[in-house]
Amino acid sequence: MKAMVLAAGLGTRLRPLTNTRPKALVEFRGQTLLEITLARLKSFGIRDVIVNVHHFADLVIDYLKAHDDFGMHIEISHEDVLLDTGGGLKKAGWFFGDDPDDAFILHNVDVISTIDLQRMVDFHHQMRPLATLAVQHRKTSRYLLFDPAGRLCGKSPQPDAQFQSLGFAGIHVISPQLLSLLPAEEVFSITNLYLDLGNRGEKILAFVADEYSWKDMGRPESFQPR
Repeated sequence: MKAMVLAAGLGTRLRPLTNTRPKALVEFRGQTLLEITLARLKSFGIRDVIVNVHHFADLVIDYLKAHDDFGMHIEISHEDVLLDTGGGLKKAGWFFGDDPDDAFILHNVDVISTIDLQRMVDFHHQMRPLATLAVQHRKTSRYLLFDPAGRLCGKSPQPDAQFQSLGFAGIHVISPQLLSLLPAEEVFSITNLYLDLGNRGEKILAFVADEYSWKDMGRPESFQPR
């Protein structure tokens, strides 16, 4: 199984920590966010990973080289301009092939969790959606809305009593078929793509991960000792 780590963002919420380094190389408890993410993927048997870079891209490339790619096969997808989450995946799509049974993981570099990736992958293979999204019942500024069958059907800044209103955890399992449905434009949000596909009857499913811990590392307060 392969994975992509989304690490190209400017990390504006983390300033001044990201004034001289990319978000991926900000440290938490002695490890960079990138190392934590790669170690987590590796613990589930994933060895083939592509990382997209933009902000201080050379620092990420040099860091991986200095650590021998942490014993993994790592490719770099360099974005001269930020392509957003969907555009980043589109540019890196060559890495994943087209075997319909060969799903892959898309993982934000700025989230730390104990979510069971193998259980999530097994759920994905059983249900066979285009994408499975790890979500939780928690407060958020951007709720994803799911119908009673767990299919994505909208988003809202507030909970909607008509639907399951869930916070996205920044972890996806994606079927390669999705790559053939990407729009023509280069810069686009993958969340907006999911919503468009859901409105067209495609299956984008929730994997409810309430029993696992999750932490958004995109905020400075997440690095403060408690």
